Amino acid sequence: MAGKKGEYTSNKVASKASKLLSNPSTSKTVKSVAASALTQAKGKSKKK
Repeated sequence: MAGKKGEYTSNKVASKASKLLSNPSTSKTVKSVAASALTQAKGKSKKK
């Protein structure tokens, strides 16, 4: 379920989520939550 329009993950949370995703010992469940948080992060798009 998506949040209200205009709500984004904070930079602090996005940074922690990124670190969790890059750690090979992080569980699949935690990686799933971290990926979700990054999807909702406001930032520059890497799409071409």
